[in-house]
Amino acid sequence: MSSRERVLGRVRRALADVREEHPGAAARGGATHADGEPGRDGVARDYLRVHSERTAAERVELLATHLADYRAHVHRTDAAGLPGTLAALLAARGARRVAVPEGLPAAWLAASAATPVPDTPALTARDLDAVDSVVTGCAVAIAETGTLVLDAGPGQGRRQLTLVPDHHVCVVHVPEQVVDSLPQALERLVPHRPLTWISGPSATSDIELSRVEGVHGPRALDVVLLLADAPPAAPPSPR
Repeated sequence: MSSRERVLGRVRRALADVREEHPGAAARGGATHADGEPGRDGVARDYLRVHSERTAAERVELLATHLADYRAHVHRTDAAGLPGTLAALLAARGARRVAVPEGLPAAWLAASAATPVPDTPALTARDLDAVDSVVTGCAVAIAETGTLVLDAGPGQGRRQLTLVPDHHVCVVHVPEQVVDSLPQALERLVPHRPLTWISGPSATSDIELSRVEGVHGPRALDVVLLLADAPPAAPPSPR
């Protein structure tokens, strides 16, 4: 018997009394919340779905606070002010070329002087490395963790589109795209889609605990909270 067979045998014996859990059970109504009763997949979920009762405005504020904790830069604007806000953010970074995922509204970048680089299958990682910034939307944002989730839907693009360029600008529709918790976010997501989870800019600590940003993702993350009734945001100061 090989080492592989011995290890797999131990795993099978350890899992012999564990009921199978099927992906997507929560979306099909099989999950339970805090009552501990098993769902249709036979798995009891007795965790809390949220850790506090919040209004929509409180949820957005919590998201903004946690994003800032992760050293993301948070901005607020409305639909009328969005093109100007994006143009100012790109200009502050000196961006001359900006990657644009399929499905991103053309009006978003109408005020920017940067040259748009449409995402296509032919655009390689080397090509993306020559791009200064990327602008996307998101699928959902999680307030309790300060996390943005992209699922390659319209306006979000491929995973490498937001991992290779040094600067990422992500637009979040609030309050409709903001949820309190991870369980609530999972209920909105499709498990087989390519999900990218973003909590602040890329950051790594080496053996001496020195923080280094930009090693395995964007060095800078700007998050624009797009509100229906917010006044246009003032142009951000250069960083």
